[in-house]
Amino acid sequence: MGIYADPQLLDWFVSEYPKHSKQKLDMGKSCIRFKKLDAIPYDLIGELMKKMTAQDWIDKYESAYNPKTRTKKK
Repeated sequence: MGIYADPQLLDWFVSEYPKHSKQKLDMGKSCIRFKKLDAIPYDLIGELMKKMTAQDWIDKYESAYNPKTRTKKK
């Protein structure tokens, strides 16, 4: 879910995915869908998990809902 909260991380994943899978990327509603287990690019998913810690996600989530730390979108 954190991938949607970080545009740079999302861009990285979308650009890397075709390098790791022959399947079309199927994402939405805070998920990545795979039709076959053997089509899952585990190495790429592992890299993705290393790029955002649980604390990073908590911080992003809390800052989005805390009016004192929230940045306004332009």
